[in-house]
Amino acid sequence: MRMYDVITKKRDGKALTKEEIDFFIEEYTQGNIPDYQASALCMAIFFQDMTEEERANLTMAMVNSGDTIDLSSIEGIKVDKHSTGGVGDTTTLVLAPLVASLGVPVAKMSGRGLGHTGGTIDKLESVSGFHVEMDKDEFIELVNQNKVSVIGQSGNLTPADKKLYGLRDVTATVNSIPLIASSIMSKKIAAGADAIVLDVKTGAGAFMKTEDESEELAKAMVSIGNQVGRRTMAVISDMNQPLGHAIGNALEVQEAIDTLKGEGPDDLTELCLTLGSQMAVLGNQAQTLDEARSKLEQNIRNGNALEKFRTFLESQGGDGQVVEKPELLPHAKYKIELPARESGYVSGMTADEIGKAAMHLGAGRATKESEIDLAVGLMLNKKIGDYAEAGESLVTIHSNQENIEEIKETLYKNIQIQKDSVNKPKLVRKIIE
Repeated sequence: MRMYDVITKKRDGKALTKEEIDFFIEEYTQGNIPDYQASALCMAIFFQDMTEEERANLTMAMVNSGDTIDLSSIEGIKVDKHSTGGVGDTTTLVLAPLVASLGVPVAKMSGRGLGHTGGTIDKLESVSGFHVEMDKDEFIELVNQNKVSVIGQSGNLTPADKKLYGLRDVTATVNSIPLIASSIMSKKIAAGADAIVLDVKTGAGAFMKTEDESEELAKAMVSIGNQVGRRTMAVISDMNQPLGHAIGNALEVQEAIDTLKGEGPDDLTELCLTLGSQMAVLGNQAQTLDEARSKLEQNIRNGNALEKFRTFLESQGGDGQVVEKPELLPHAKYKIELPARESGYVSGMTADEIGKAAMHLGAGRATKESEIDLAVGLMLNKKIGDYAEAGESLVTIHSNQENIEEIKETLYKNIQIQKDSVNKPKLVRKIIE
């Protein structure tokens, strides 16, 4: 088989066979196919697309390019959740214990943050003593015992995806639905989940800016998951503004605790109940989404979800007292208010730029080597549709540096206020089953 023939076939709009896709992924991963030929195939896929069968075959070829995690010794249906990324996305901190409180095993592999997107592990490490370093046997034992555990990503998972993504990033082929969908799904499948719930963001702060693009990606991933034997569902949710009120590691842990108490922001609570309902149905702990939602709401009211969060923290060395004593979390030296310069309604918030402002405070990493300040971040006091009087605080800035004029100006530029009233954006746009 020649790579030249594979490129020609896709260039001409024909479907590649499983054998041709396997050949490309295996040989490229081993370094036997040069970057210029792999680039040519990616560009051909970008313009000619792929069939559903091709997408599934590409995904599984990438899964089989490296290690896979065997979670078969965990009892029950293992359900994983994946978000396509956002600002202030605290959902995993809430969802993992909430869904586990219904008996659905959540065996979660998470990463650290880079840029303005926060990493779940960084957030959890705001809790004194919490650790994610453990061997596979301990991880599986914790999930069987408590129904929930979160560890860092390890092993040589999907090396083909890592290599291909680096190439796509410099050849203008990142924005290709089959390549994005297979990249995301290969990692989820390699991590051992039986079922997958996808939170596909849409809007200014999302990778996919329009609802049509987000729906196309969601449908592609749901199709791949179901074709390769993983029950998969998706939610398309708004990311035209940050989710919840908190942006920053310790601040988001506090917001997760508030949400598990039933006192969290409306949008974060709604998204967690929507995603959690899907996870409960896929995990066979409810027959319908309505039944699942009712059970989740009940476990927030009766304290079971919060207690599960405490158990989860303590089982991984964390101080469970933070549930009642948030003052045990890291706190910034300064709290600086950002007053509205005029009266009016918040009409827009540029989510990614606000996330970058938090990163410049120290809440995120500009590079992989950057040190994170777990205490700093932003608390949004107003969101789209809210009215603010001149002088009223739009944002509380939690900072360990006093001179933050540049960050304040960034926030002013990216929070728009107008005189006329504005509708609050619809959070959950579509559910794809």
